[in-house]
Amino acid sequence: MKKAVWSAAPVDIPSAKDMSIRPDTWIKRMALEQEMIKPFEPQQVRNGNISYGLSSYGYDIRIADEFKVFKGSCAQSVVDPKKIDPILFRDVKGAFCIIPSNSFILARSLEYFKIPRNILCLCTGKSTYARIGVVVNVTPLEPCWEGYITMEISNTSPAPVKVYANEGIAQVLFFESDETCEVSYSDRKGRYQAQKDITLPKYFL
Repeated sequence: MKKAVWSAAPVDIPSAKDMSIRPDTWIKRMALEQEMIKPFEPQQVRNGNISYGLSSYGYDIRIADEFKVFKGSCAQSVVDPKKIDPILFRDVKGAFCIIPSNSFILARSLEYFKIPRNILCLCTGKSTYARIGVVVNVTPLEPCWEGYITMEISNTSPAPVKVYANEGIAQVLFFESDETCEVSYSDRKGRYQAQKDITLPKYFL
């Protein structure tokens, strides 16, 4: 009796050249020539700060000095992303912000970004904050998106934590495709294009 042989149709697996992470030399060139990042710091800055600036394969962004602190669901029993009530947040401006235990804040980057058409960016938190239970959540920066990054910063610890303005908060990684997308973020008129402030969820039918 012949043994059955199973075979699958060939799968098109992307190669390394299809999408590659861009190094410091490319980031610096794009920042200076195309204003991809503004303001731009061409090296890692420490001097008592939580580091920010250019790294080997990414850029460490700073957090601006304005924050929206989540006050809790006292005004409504359920927080609905389709109908967010600004009263749920308290505006804070200063050299730092205290995140209550098991809560979160919204903030924005100090840097303004202009993402090229063949680039997709992912963002990850810095280890300094991660080691005290602070999680930085940023959605992908899509091709042809521009603006200040709105970020959600969660405090997963049982104690309040301090976040410092004008210092490093997260790292942006730049992935370049060997093909240009047919429809970019600006082409489809994305809701968060050219945002200047901390932007709450926008929902339209």
